[in-house]
Formats: sequence, C-alpha cells, structure tokens
Amino acid sequence: MNSFSHIYIEKSIATHPITKKVLHRFPHATRIEVNHYKDVFCRTRQNFFLQKNSRKLILAVKKDRFIYPGTKVCQNFGNEHFYYTSSVLNCIYECDYCYLQGMYPSANIVVFVNIEDFFSELESLLQKHPVYLSISYDTDLLAFENVVPFASMWIQYARRHPDLQIELRTKSVNYSAIRHLPPSENIVLAWTLSPQEAINEFEQKTPSLNARLKCIKQSINDGWKVRLCFDPILYIEKWQEHYKQCIQETFSILPAEKIKDISIGVFRMPRDYLKNIRKNKIDSPLLHYPFECKNGIYSYPEQITRQLIDFVYQMIHSYVPSEKIYL
Repeated sequence: MNSFSHIYIEKSIATHPITKKVLHRFPHATRIEVNHYKDVFCRTRQNFFLQKNSRKLILAVKKDRFIYPGTKVCQNFGNEHFYYTSSVLNCIYECDYCYLQGMYPSANIVVFVNIEDFFSELESLLQKHPVYLSISYDTDLLAFENVVPFASMWIQYARRHPDLQIELRTKSVNYSAIRHLPPSENIVLAWTLSPQEAINEFEQKTPSLNARLKCIKQSINDGWKVRLCFDPILYIEKWQEHYKQCIQETFSILPAEKIKDISIGVFRMPRDYLKNIRKNKIDSPLLHYPFECKNGIYSYPEQITRQLIDFVYQMIHSYVPSEKIYL
C-alpha cells in the first residue's frame, strides 16, 4: 500500500467523502488533480509490467454502466440473473496468469469513489428481478479494504436487500477488516486456493495457502457462508502431486460439511488479452503454452482440461458431495 507515492484525483470528486478517506490514509502522497482518470490511466506508451513496480492511485467518478451481465468465462452457480461490478480497476496482487495484465493499458489502480451510484443502479435492477452479483472479479476488494472500505459497504448494502446475493472473491487474509460485521445469508465469502508451489511461482505477493486456510476457518467459525475456488487449475510440473497435497491440506484444516460450495476451473483467458500479455512476458512458460482457442477463449487442449478437472473433482468429491461442486 505504501507504493502509492502519487495520487491522481479527478477535480469533480475532490471533496467526496471517499476521496477524503483515502487521502487521509496517505497523508504524504503527492496529490495531482486531473480532469478525467483516462488522461492518466489510458495514455499511450505505458508499460503495465514496469508500472507494477511503482503503482499510483487514481480517484475517479464512474458516470455510467455500473452493473454488467456476467461473462461466459465466469461461473454463475446456478443463478439466472448473474451480474458483476467493478468499483475498483486493477489489483494489488501480481499473479502471472491474471487477465488484467492484458485488459488494461496501465497497472495503476483506479477507485471509483461514487459507490452510491453503483447502489442506485443496482436498486433499479432489483426492482425487476433478484440479482446475483460478483463484486470482486476485476480486483481484490478485501485486500484493498484498508485503503477504501468497499467490501464493508457492499456487505452492509446487501444486508438490506434480501433479493440480492453477493460474492466477495479474494486471496487475501484481511478478514479482520470485515470481521466486525455480522454474517448474512445472502453474502458469500469466496477464497481462491492454489497449491503452495503455484503460489510461490505464479501468485506474487499473495498470502500462503496455510494463511488463507486459517483465515477461512476463522470466517466459518464466525458463521459466514464460504465458497472455495480451485480456479485456475494450472498444468504445471508434478501438478497431480501438488493439487493432491493442496486439497488434503485444505480439508485437514477446514470442516468440509460447513463449506457452502466449491468451484473448479482451468486456466482460461480471452484471446486478445493473452496476445497483449505475451508481447511483454516473452519468457513465461505458463503463458506461452500452446493453448487452444475456442470461441475467442484460450485454454488447455480438451484432453488436458479433462485430466485436470477430473483429477481435482475426484479429490474434492471424496470430501464433499457432488451437488456442492461447480465446474
């Protein structure tokens, strides 16, 4: 968090309460006013991978399209009205397989401070039908909670709207930032889990598997609904051994009967995003694997995909029933 030596602020939200809260968190940061966040975030000739070494923070206002229909590469967990939202662009973590590296021109982090407008658009949507909403796909809100408390604000909003279900997905162990909030039936805390070898190699700056599991156990004991996400499964050396150890460690710490559900998915990325990343990460065996492209999405060949999914599924199925496992 201390890497935010400079904070860019759109003039129109200089006095917004969220702006003031963030600036208070970084009293020594250099403050630069801008007319529009895209003047900084979308300028030409940026290098995402160099910027990761010294990220800047951009405070902005989002003016339209606050809620998006869920994408085909994301699981809807059986929910008909599946949506996602992005109140923060980019993530403080640096996972090698992350699609954000190819999606955005900048590694700087944008915070849309006008969270009230996100709530307002969602309010209109809820008048039409129930909503299942992922609030943390394009970032890690829980990891960012000490900068801007959006996870807490979404949780408090959801508690007042029984027709809304939200998923907060994370790799963070910052559960203490929301632990003061009482659990709610329509809120799912979802942790992404990977073998420690994959964390060491491909999930830079993220907490260890053991640290995540201890954090998850605490949230379960506090009464939260918890989802486990073994996603993406990576086709790496000794992958069977690593995922077997990962799953065994997971259920040696967590009570299987108290897990809401589990998702399984292999590496997948939109074609254009992967092409953008490959231009800059020419030495990554993970990203330069000869993937197959199907309907604009790169993933492993079908035979390897089935091997990965079947192995992990069978391992997990020995602990939880099939109706709790989503592929």
